[in-house]
Amino acid sequence: MDIKRINTIGELKESGYVSRSIKEEIRENLVRKLKAGDPTFTGIIGYEDTVVPDVERALLSKHNILFLGLRGQAKTRMARQMTELLDEYIPVIGGSEINDDPMRPISKFATDLIREKGDATPIEWMHRSQRYGEKLATPDVSVADLIGDVDPIKAANLKLSFADERVIHYGIIPKSNRSIFVINELPDLQARIQVGLFNILEEGDVQIRGFKLRLPLDILFVFTANPEDYTNRGSIVTPLKDRIQSQILTHYPKSIEHALAITEQEADVTAQAEAISISDLVKRLVEQVAFEARASEFVDKKSGVSARLTISAYENCVSSAERRSILNKEAQTQVWISDLVGIIPSITGKIELVYEGEQEGPYQVAMNLLDKAIRAQFVQYFPNPDTLKKRSPRKGETPQPVDNPYRSIISWFDKGNHLNLLFGTKDREKINALYRVDGLHALVTKQFGTADELETALLMEFVLHGLSSYSLISKKILETSVEFKDLMGSMLNMKTSSFEDEDAEEEDFN
Repeated sequence: MDIKRINTIGELKESGYVSRSIKEEIRENLVRKLKAGDPTFTGIIGYEDTVVPDVERALLSKHNILFLGLRGQAKTRMARQMTELLDEYIPVIGGSEINDDPMRPISKFATDLIREKGDATPIEWMHRSQRYGEKLATPDVSVADLIGDVDPIKAANLKLSFADERVIHYGIIPKSNRSIFVINELPDLQARIQVGLFNILEEGDVQIRGFKLRLPLDILFVFTANPEDYTNRGSIVTPLKDRIQSQILTHYPKSIEHALAITEQEADVTAQAEAISISDLVKRLVEQVAFEARASEFVDKKSGVSARLTISAYENCVSSAERRSILNKEAQTQVWISDLVGIIPSITGKIELVYEGEQEGPYQVAMNLLDKAIRAQFVQYFPNPDTLKKRSPRKGETPQPVDNPYRSIISWFDKGNHLNLLFGTKDREKINALYRVDGLHALVTKQFGTADELETALLMEFVLHGLSSYSLISKKILETSVEFKDLMGSMLNMKTSSFEDEDAEEEDFN
């Protein structure tokens, strides 16, 4: 059917067009996609076996939907993608504020126009991209905003009585007739405003300022809510929740692989890709930070840790490497472990702390999360230091020597050596510095013999950070560098400094 040739209701009737409700339309298009094996929601990673099947079942049932989940769980993205299940174009009566169906007109404007012009009534074609409405629920949203009100200016201009339906100014919901309409953060909507949605969901009509008005609106409603909002800012009134047929729980990525794919898809590092390389190891460390944050006792679990944390952190660590390479006039570089200090602002800005976390301080919590991420990933690449500790022999057993691959590295630091890696140092200088540590290169080449020079150096740096996370050597983050030393010497220095401070205080007192 060439829609450009159909301009009136009469021509539409002759074409054999059959009117459908939006829920029937979505259902039939979804069935067609499922039969063809086509993906229904693209770019939504990690929901293939959980959320997506639930959404498909709800749409097949012609249900309104409530997405319930923490922030950054793709709730709104899922809703926006539902427009791909709509017909590409639908006919509407020309000039209608509420997208009247030519076969089922509901507004006074449309019925009067059809009465006047009959089959010559003009129609327009509406693309599916225009059939989506969205409103963020805030406490100041009014019934007039959502549903409508009497417009005194229109009444004065048209010299109409306030009893005339033509003085009505429609809100965003009637204007979204025959569309998908999303209300984000539903609990933020005042209870009396939520009550105004009852009739629309159940009977499909609206009531405006006492008018004897029935507008059987044709809308697929999608609501989103954060479970935390139920206690912090408000709740969904029970009768409204009862009218939303399907409540679907969303979740964060359940595996590192899914998290990696999401970040890779969303992070914008195209401009830096040629000059900056980022290893799979660093990518996994960035993702592990989010997993550690979601399990941390210092982070408010009810608030959640959005996937936006890792996206921002990924972009920040690449930019840290880029800034260093620009200052050092290096054409190529990679993201080092030390560059991950640059992701701290991405962490502190994306997590909500509980009281204990506030006492610890956002910066320290972020550094602890990064250290835990390194510790968790370290055992995926190198032997677990905890399993290498000498086990106390049972009665009658002979103590067995433990082959510790880290012994020579730890011994090098125990001899009083230390390594100070500047954040802004050139790649060659950093590589040379890492080679100074006895046994470090040998350990990495034994585990990863096929790695090139840069990969090997990155893994060497990773070993030092990993050993410090297992308290086998000490690590101190300074303003411009990270310093590695022996553990006992660092502890003694701390005690000595503490005693010196006490002596100085005593002298000042005397």
